[in-house]
Amino acid sequence: MRRNISFRIISLTLIISLFISCSTDSFENKLKSGDIIFQTSKSQQSKAIQLATHSKYSHVGIVYVENDKILVYEAVQPVKLTPLHEWIDRGEKKHFVVKRLKESEKYLTSSNLMKMKSIGEKFIGKNYDIYFEWSNDRIYCSELVWKIYKEAVGIEIGKLQTLKEFDLENEIVKEIMTKRYGETIPMDEKVISPSEMFQSEKLITIIEN
Repeated sequence: MRRNISFRIISLTLIISLFISCSTDSFENKLKSGDIIFQTSKSQQSKAIQLATHSKYSHVGIVYVENDKILVYEAVQPVKLTPLHEWIDRGEKKHFVVKRLKESEKYLTSSNLMKMKSIGEKFIGKNYDIYFEWSNDRIYCSELVWKIYKEAVGIEIGKLQTLKEFDLENEIVKEIMTKRYGETIPMDEKVISPSEMFQSEKLITIIEN
């Protein structure tokens, strides 16, 4: 009897492990270089971004598949390449959404992907931009993705906005804005938000986990 129970437990464990392995492989096999991946960050400013943009998503990066490795190019502190599962683990409840450019076969050619990586290299190691300035001295997550797509492929993922277009009335938002800017907030600063990119009609959803 004990042997039968032990055998059943071992068999069940193997089946579960195989199922998880197959699910993981299936999910990873759907990814392509150039995919855009979104999550809800656990950073201190994440809640403020969510409130100001009326969106649950506060962080975004670009997927690169290289030599059987899947990496996410992202602007954190500093701008860097992060292994996919490490990136996913950092997000709230490990939830993420992957989107892809419509007609990606037409636009994300091997030469354009090489351009994207080349353009991205000039940002690597740069500090995260807590002021959301539209310059290349420092850079934030959605700005990184937007500029790489714009420069390499000539496509704008999401509409540029200004700070004054966001909802800045919540006390959490006001507090972080005051800490960053004091009394002089640059309301006309150009900004691209993860929310605006997420809602872009130029993207289609590939994976939602």
